[in-house]
Amino acid sequence: MDTLFKNSAHLLSANIVAQAIGLIIYPILTRIYSPEDFGLLNLFLSIGSILTLLALAEYYYAIVLAKDNSQANGMVQVCSLLLVIMVGLVTLTIPFSKSIAGLFNTPSLADYWWLMPIFVGLTGLWNILNYWYIRCSEFKRVSGYQISQSVLSAGCKMGFGYAGFLQGGLIVSMVIAPLVSIFVSISISWKKCLHNLHIVPWPVCKAVASEYKNFPAFDLPRGLVNLVGGYLPVLVLTPLFGSANIGLWSMAILLGFAPISMITKSLYQTFYQHINSQIQQRQKIGSFFLKFTGWTTSVVAPCFVGLYFILPWLTRLLLGAEWETSGYYLRWMLPWIFCSLLTACTCFLADIFYRQKVGLYFELLLAILRAIGIGVGCVLHDFEVAIIGYAMGSLVAILAQYIWLMSLVRKYDQSLSSDGKGL
Repeated sequence: MDTLFKNSAHLLSANIVAQAIGLIIYPILTRIYSPEDFGLLNLFLSIGSILTLLALAEYYYAIVLAKDNSQANGMVQVCSLLLVIMVGLVTLTIPFSKSIAGLFNTPSLADYWWLMPIFVGLTGLWNILNYWYIRCSEFKRVSGYQISQSVLSAGCKMGFGYAGFLQGGLIVSMVIAPLVSIFVSISISWKKCLHNLHIVPWPVCKAVASEYKNFPAFDLPRGLVNLVGGYLPVLVLTPLFGSANIGLWSMAILLGFAPISMITKSLYQTFYQHINSQIQQRQKIGSFFLKFTGWTTSVVAPCFVGLYFILPWLTRLLLGAEWETSGYYLRWMLPWIFCSLLTACTCFLADIFYRQKVGLYFELLLAILRAIGIGVGCVLHDFEVAIIGYAMGSLVAILAQYIWLMSLVRKYDQSLSSDGKGL
């Protein structure tokens, strides 16, 4: 338990520093870049994130769960091969960049589409390295990347902005920062943990890919539904309402979820490793999650109540008058953000208990409710209605998912108390 809290504290502090760096500069960036610039960035990131998810098929989660290092090496090899294939396919789309941009009614996207295969490759490579570091308990490498990437991204965004490179400066920064940070991370970590990576015979790779087939079979559709659902406002509303409205919405998402991700990302990674170890040792885990839920509710809920009354004013003060609307959007998101804080730290339970299929159903429910909310706004041609409907649909689905996850924990503990059998 001491090791868990030490690792959690290490990653949490790194996440806080990394996210804080990004947030601190936004009052400057919002006075340099326009909502349209942020809308273009979020459209690029939305497409890139979906392509990266398809590239790795969620197999990188199995790097931590693999029974031995030979299996883990095989999983790294499988992920790397899949990533190379996807990068090649995305590269082939570069000649069609204008047609792709036309689908989203955003002609400027074509000017930066050539960066997409680079972005996908870097994002996928870090996902592989991240989970290898977690397997090796090299949490310093994870935190080092987070901080360096955040510093570089912030510096590039400000530098490009002051240099007058406004339209694409945000996108180029999101490529340069991970490129440099990954190079530094590999250079530092090679002798300590990366030299253990080696070529595994193809039959071993096929065997380990088959053993963990639940990840592409259930986690990939689940992750894809979740990701597409998450980016639904960007992908669907950009052609209808323009990139400026999307920029304001994206800023609300950033302000709402960036502080939360300071906590959830580090807790997810350390909880994942710790709970997996506890289950392998046949130990109860219910009291752990009960304490986590109680602490989170008692600390976060009162803060959110206070924020509700000052968010529009606070957004205007921090970011400028042009961004006040983001504060009104953020008000509607507060209950959804709170439930996301709980679920994001515990959603790995579906993988550990091999309940990915049920997890997929919840993601489908989430996507359906979000689509209904956005659909109402589109029919009424009202952007705010679409955003409110999206937030309310997200709240209902995520709350239901958290209740289900805690039921898995309760059933597991009950099985240990009764006859020692697992789920």
